[in-house]
Amino acid sequence: MSLLEASNLAVDFHLEDQKVEAVRGIDFHIDKGETVALVGESGSGKSVTALSILQLLPYPRARHPHGSIRFAGQELIGAPAGELRAIRGDRISMVFQEPMSSLNPLHSIEKQVSETLILHQGMSRGRARKKTVELLKLVQLPDPERRLQAFPHQLSGGQRQRVMIAMALANEPDLLIADEPTTALDVTIQAEILKLLKDLQREFGMAILLITHDLGIVRHMADRTYVMTQGKVVEEGDTEELFRSPQHPYTRKLLAAQPSGEAVPFDESAPALVHTDELKVWFPIQRGVLRRTVGHVKAVDGVTIDLREGQTIGVVGESGSGKTTLGLALLRLVSSRGAISFSGRELQHLRSGAMRPLRREMQIVFQDPFSSLSPRLSVYQIIEEGIKVHQPETGFDERRHLVAKALVEVGLEPAVMDRFPHEFSGGQRQRIAIARAMALKPRFVVLDEPTSALDMTIQAQIIDLLRDLQDRYKLAYLFISHDLRVVHALASEIIVMKNGLVVERGPAAKIFGAPEDPYTQELIRAAFVDDLLASA
Repeated sequence: MSLLEASNLAVDFHLEDQKVEAVRGIDFHIDKGETVALVGESGSGKSVTALSILQLLPYPRARHPHGSIRFAGQELIGAPAGELRAIRGDRISMVFQEPMSSLNPLHSIEKQVSETLILHQGMSRGRARKKTVELLKLVQLPDPERRLQAFPHQLSGGQRQRVMIAMALANEPDLLIADEPTTALDVTIQAEILKLLKDLQREFGMAILLITHDLGIVRHMADRTYVMTQGKVVEEGDTEELFRSPQHPYTRKLLAAQPSGEAVPFDESAPALVHTDELKVWFPIQRGVLRRTVGHVKAVDGVTIDLREGQTIGVVGESGSGKTTLGLALLRLVSSRGAISFSGRELQHLRSGAMRPLRREMQIVFQDPFSSLSPRLSVYQIIEEGIKVHQPETGFDERRHLVAKALVEVGLEPAVMDRFPHEFSGGQRQRIAIARAMALKPRFVVLDEPTSALDMTIQAQIIDLLRDLQDRYKLAYLFISHDLRVVHALASEIIVMKNGLVVERGPAAKIFGAPEDPYTQELIRAAFVDDLLASA
């Protein structure tokens, strides 16, 4: 008998007078000690399926019109609340995608990890504290005794995810559900977390349900794989066989969605459009009643750049390396020291009024389009805003025409311009963010992790779009990312940053083919996680 078995499982969401069929009659099973992957794009029904197992959907708005989920022979759908509480966090645990939103910001790490020990095992607080330290050591959290009284915001993303795993493993569950456990993490941290999960699985003998859209992870983590789209399982089977010989067109589409292609050619003899010389961004550390400066956080420490028309420079490194601060400094959005010139004009000493005409030619696309697009404005108003500021002479009809043209250029229908951001998918929202930047016909664009929150297939589409726009308009890109696979498909030159410093730079072919710095070597190994996990 399987550890977990779902048959003909369906989930409907009832929203006012509308019914959404999120999961439509799927079957799957998980045996003891095996890893099963559930893969597909956003909206395919993966996470809804996982939440159904623990009965954590927002009932009664969410309903199961039919189907069964049996765990160790026990039916979970419709089970009494007391029986579900005994299973949740004890025999079945879950690691969520974004630990910052799933950890309580008001409770210490000790309280959150020990809570499940006290609840399910009846431990005293002293014994639970000792066990909590053991668990934090098990998940390799640095200096666990000192971290007990820390709060989630005081930990890095990778450290928060380790705390989530420690909570999930507290009662040595039979099944661990990992819902996109590494999506928000840097590649080096991602590889560490995945290796940790494999090691812990071997130690505890637990089964894992891995939910992800990253097939590179699936290939070396999962024994069997189920592929979902539009609420249905369209293909299933042994992972290696599925990768070797995918049968369904959707599976083949997913497998072909890895970022690919090469940097757009540019004139290497052209003068630099954007130039910096020993650029520094130091944030003061102030202490005491008088707020005296006792030191500095050196976010960017002496970076020199020459970016030419039509060229893409990729800036890579982990969170906190200074990548985004560098991009903001180039746009004069944070204070900095050192020369910055744009098209031969020195920018550092220009006041805001003098900078305003140049801002039309210098744009930025942010990481998360949902938070960077105002929910209160329509798509038309979002894109029109910059046109009104920089081209005040344009009338309403002309602005409508310019907005429509910008939408067409990014692959969207002009008819959508009167809709609002929440009515679009993540990929469509990112296209809107790109259209907002491109509507002003810039020459230089900072792209700050523009694909990290997107599914693989959407990532590939956005990369193709950016490459096409660059080729058409000779745009200069500063492409900021921690995903070297994406950078490899766009950039001709790479700058590797760590702790505000450039540790290595050079042509993309050299950096990827023969990296010299140990940190660069580590980043590249982690980026192509298949090889790393294969040796784990």
